[in-house]
Amino acid sequence: MSSPRIGLALSGGAARGMAHVGVLRAFLENNIRIDCVAGTSAGSIVGAAFAAGMPIDQIAEFGRKLRWRHIGRVTMSRFGVQSNARLERYMRARLPVTKFEDMPLPFAVVATDLKTGEAVVMTGKGDVPFAIRASCTIPGWYVPVTDQEGRQLVDGGLVAVVPSTAVRALGADIVIAVDVNSAGATFLPSTSSVLGVLLQSMMVVQKGVSRHQLEMSDLVISPKVGHIRWDQVRRGDELMAAGYEAGLESIPKICELIESVTDKETERAQMLV
Repeated sequence: MSSPRIGLALSGGAARGMAHVGVLRAFLENNIRIDCVAGTSAGSIVGAAFAAGMPIDQIAEFGRKLRWRHIGRVTMSRFGVQSNARLERYMRARLPVTKFEDMPLPFAVVATDLKTGEAVVMTGKGDVPFAIRASCTIPGWYVPVTDQEGRQLVDGGLVAVVPSTAVRALGADIVIAVDVNSAGATFLPSTSSVLGVLLQSMMVVQKGVSRHQLEMSDLVISPKVGHIRWDQVRRGDELMAAGYEAGLESIPKICELIESVTDKETERAQMLV
């Protein structure tokens, strides 16, 4: 009897996405094998690095060095304050694999079709850095990106901040979601940058949108990062530590899920004999 396939859904959350790295480290240290990954926005950056086979220490260092200047630059476009083409180039230069079809692990990225409001799930074939850029295109701040089909794409967090259904579609028997937004915003005073205001406003909307996706998950991991703003990229070590702690706490529950799914599969196989 084969082990159940475990899929990981990594939420959006801007700088808070660094907590995903800590969760992954906890899994690796406790021999929790991940079979497929989906990511939205910041989760797509960490998810791509992991699915591409990048060692966890390298992913952590990559995250520590990432700054907002690596993501966007001011543009004259009337559709946004900045272009995030820099992010695409940044990821292309650092990922060991840049095509979905070449990824060691099945991987999916979620963006939003600005015209229809529908989720656009990029997986199986195509360019990973472009997909990441699309998923991280905060509307109003970054200029929407246009894919080969002519669709204008923006941040996937508008429709699936936690991409659980995308992971299930990859064939996962167990879906583990990591939601870096559920801790809310306990920091005071309120955010002091334009980007921070935009991010925090989006997260309020996304909280309602994410309910369905969370219900599609078998387990939700919620790192305690409510005291860290979504624009504080320099607090990567704190975020990874919080993710690591939450990941460790989840290990017994994951083991129970694996055992439960395995038992059900065994019973089903015996009934067919």
